[in-house]
Amino acid sequence: MKKLRAKKFERKTKETDIAVELNLDGNGMHDIKTGIGFFDHMLELFACHSGFDVKVLCKGDLKVDGHHSVEDIGIVLGKLLAELVDDKKGIARYGLSYVPMDESLARCVIDFSGRVHLEFKADLTSKIGDFDSELVEEFFRAVATNAGITLHIELLYGTNMHHKAEAIFKAFARALKVAVSIVGDKVLSSKGVL
Repeated sequence: MKKLRAKKFERKTKETDIAVELNLDGNGMHDIKTGIGFFDHMLELFACHSGFDVKVLCKGDLKVDGHHSVEDIGIVLGKLLAELVDDKKGIARYGLSYVPMDESLARCVIDFSGRVHLEFKADLTSKIGDFDSELVEEFFRAVATNAGITLHIELLYGTNMHHKAEAIFKAFARALKVAVSIVGDKVLSSKGVL
């Protein structure tokens, strides 16, 4: 019998109230409501290109800015990923993807190693609409830390800020889809455990 890889996680602080549902074996269905239009768009792309079913409801202190909401959603998503891959038995472990978005090209490499590291090389320093683009890095730092993954993201080149961010989120989605895919029944490690 196939193990269900779907779960809901809720987190409430003085800054955010978040509920996220994630199904690693879904078909890209999504219902995203963060209060941050551009970030909703990025999470919708994430669902579509990973094939995961994703529901996100966040009520955050947007009167301050989007930082707490974006980071805390990353925390919750990371925790869900860690729980859903559990002992990592059978997963591919590694994922790699290059994604072009018009003039922009992003590369993402993932290892579900249990060792937390984020290498983020992308020039995202201005606003995309009302969205502070440097929050992209904060989101991925929160995901990597809470999922227990090694995550390398590099924007190889690009000029349009929207396209840069979109290429990154799509590359992450596609690399993650590969990394969590079931390819066997053992932990892919010479140590036998991750």
